[in-house]
Amino acid sequence: KWYRLAALGFASLEMFEQVSLMTLDSLQKCGLPRVSDLGRTSSDYIAAILELSSLVVRRQHRLLLHCDLLYHLVPDGWRFRRACDTVHRFTAAVVQQRRQALSHLGREAWLKSKQGKTVDFIDVLLLAKDEDGQELSDEDIAAETDTFMFEGHDTTASGLSWVLYNLARHPSYQERCREEIKDLLQYKELEEIEWEDLSQMPFCTMCIKESLRLHPPVTAVSRRCTEDIKMHDGRILPKGNICLISIYGTHHNPAVWPEPQVYNPLRFDPENSQNRPPLAFMPFSAGPRNCIGQNFAMAEMKVVLALTLLRFAVRLDESRPVQRKPELILRSENGLWLHLEQPGPAMRASPPHHAPKAHAAPSS
Repeated sequence: KWYRLAALGFASLEMFEQVSLMTLDSLQKCGLPRVSDLGRTSSDYIAAILELSSLVVRRQHRLLLHCDLLYHLVPDGWRFRRACDTVHRFTAAVVQQRRQALSHLGREAWLKSKQGKTVDFIDVLLLAKDEDGQELSDEDIAAETDTFMFEGHDTTASGLSWVLYNLARHPSYQERCREEIKDLLQYKELEEIEWEDLSQMPFCTMCIKESLRLHPPVTAVSRRCTEDIKMHDGRILPKGNICLISIYGTHHNPAVWPEPQVYNPLRFDPENSQNRPPLAFMPFSAGPRNCIGQNFAMAEMKVVLALTLLRFAVRLDESRPVQRKPELILRSENGLWLHLEQPGPAMRASPPHHAPKAHAAPSS
């Protein structure tokens, strides 16, 4: 798609929209059953997710709108319900198709047909039973699927968009990443990233991590204290309190990160990371309730970054300044626009005849 747009002269593209469509498509291919007619509604789904993210944050800052009854009477409440309906219809279509297939074949035949093949996330939910032998309700499955689809594409899209932005700001780092990928793939007939390749991309990985530090997709998480917690100054956080933990603030703490506003991938060189506190860097949260999909997200970011830089150079669109916009996910106020440039002769790669595949299976 980007080759075609670049050929037509669309040199400047808004990254969040473009990358979100790609990560949603990747999620459907890797963890969910493919639904043939969802392509037409993907853009509607992305638009609804963006609107919900904005509406949720706006509601948090307006005390009167915390009352559900009042919220449903105002325009924001109408838009919220409409966007929720769009999201729920999208995920319901995914679940319904697989449920029909499962009902048609029967549980045992379905399990037999999946032997030796990847079991989708939806399969796990539809076949799951609790300790009493009861299957998950439609509401349970819908809730899990909505969470999986939102968190499985939107956060990754933010992380990828910001790393492309940071490498556009620092061409020397971008070129070093590109050379690393060219060296990795130089003896391969096809430009494909295999699972074992993911550990052979040290500098690209450092660039991704530094971008996640500087621009974490999720800027804060909340946790309820399960016991009294004594702080270093002697004060007590009482059991039952809900605490807001600022990931963005932690990642920009000058006591831990010297010159925190500077993009410096070498912070994550193994030698420079030895004495760093373990919770100084937590883009995927931490503890028992951390991100269940962080391995999948990192694998996807490495693959996408590698194949993108192999085929394109990304440059800043100086006419569109970038201003951070923290919502549920960290975005940019007026989008994040970058120029795509065809690679020069020394780094030119042929347009793919099919979607590049990465044999990096989803992992939690």
